Amino acid sequence: MRNTAKITTAVLAAGALTFGLSACGSGSDSGKADPNAALTVAATPTPQGEILTYVKDHLAQKAGLKLEVKEFTDYVTPNTAVQQGQVDANYFQHKPYLDDFNKKNGTDIVPVPGGTVHLEPLGVYSQSVKKLADLKKGATVALPNDTTNEARALKLLEANGVIKLKAGAGYDATPKDVTDNPKGLKFKELEAAQLPRSLGDVDAAVINGNYALEAKLSPAKDALAAESAKNNPYANFLAVKKGNENDPRVKKLAKLLTSPEVKKFIEDKYDGAVVPAF
Repeated sequence: MRNTAKITTAVLAAGALTFGLSACGSGSDSGKADPNAALTVAATPTPQGEILTYVKDHLAQKAGLKLEVKEFTDYVTPNTAVQQGQVDANYFQHKPYLDDFNKKNGTDIVPVPGGTVHLEPLGVYSQSVKKLADLKKGATVALPNDTTNEARALKLLEANGVIKLKAGAGYDATPKDVTDNPKGLKFKELEAAQLPRSLGDVDAAVINGNYALEAKLSPAKDALAAESAKNNPYANFLAVKKGNENDPRVKKLAKLLTSPEVKKFIEDKYDGAVVPAF
């Protein structure tokens, strides 16, 4: 399934979203937002939900912010919820993913200025080999099937000499852009959340950092190869529907998420598996 970012009413009807507009402190117009109402933020559980919970428990009250966290395990619902005004903001994605989502769905979700928080290094994991060089000919490698993360995974494999991509392959690269594949690797495209569970069925999998953490995998310790944080465009940030960037509650949260306290929390808790991006 190539376009996991497609908005469908089925996603909501299936129960992925079980709270309505009344669960949020505002609709989609920040000009009408009650600055004293709770700010509801959608996030994937690890590490975004954990970071938000730290802010809620240790920093928000002192800053005069009421914060509610709604956790989701997919990469679609947090954006549909923001677009439809069912939550005030989300925190789960990087810029290439958001750009692709907006383009495909006609949405207008934007990063909050100053809201870039952390990077989760993408890693290659395996239960059958200890080094990428040990992958056998014809081995199967699972990749995330959303456009930008699949390209990111392929670029990681290329950076480690496993494959080569055609010149100019960008954030939408697919296995069709592989020009050199010495081992004849086969690529299996799966929803990102399914990748850790696929490890027993494939020779290796390229797994997003948050899902690796949920599966007790560390990019710093368990990955055969992992992304470098230097000049990395895949840092995660706080995002809102366009026009809501100046909601005073959103501004408070963006400031708290990039505070020294949150930086220390990330460094202490994740030991390199998640790194601050501010």
